[in-house]
Amino acid sequence: MEFPDRVTINSHAIKIQPRYCETDQGGVVHHSVYSVWFEMGRTELLRVNGIAYKDLEEAGIFFVMARLEIKYCQPAKYDEQLELTTSCTNVTTCKIEHCYQLKRVCDGALLAEGSSTLACLDKEGKVIRMPEFLYPIPACDSQGQACEKTAV
Repeated sequence: MEFPDRVTINSHAIKIQPRYCETDQGGVVHHSVYSVWFEMGRTELLRVNGIAYKDLEEAGIFFVMARLEIKYCQPAKYDEQLELTTSCTNVTTCKIEHCYQLKRVCDGALLAEGSSTLACLDKEGKVIRMPEFLYPIPACDSQGQACEKTAV
């Protein structure tokens, strides 16, 4: 399998429309669903960079959740149009960090925000070095000089 030289897109938004099975009797999205949506955001961020999680696993590269934080600001409700923005905020030798913002489309209200840290492991569960292609392309200053490689 072939991976891109580098990831080039550090932030990506997906549309979400809460399903009935994701809500309580009052039509409010259950708190456990947000982490599933965050995973969807990470998967789609990889996909827009030309990387399928399945291909990473076939190459022996696995990510496990080391830390997850969610701040619930307002309830998301059944059948609302939502937008989840997932951003890669930091990549180090063995971990990758993301932040998330979930907003209601009709009024832009922030419903939830969060962050996560994923550890990079091999198929035996041992920590491994982050593949070079998962580091974002370094940001450039006004003279075109590359800045720190983990800057996003």
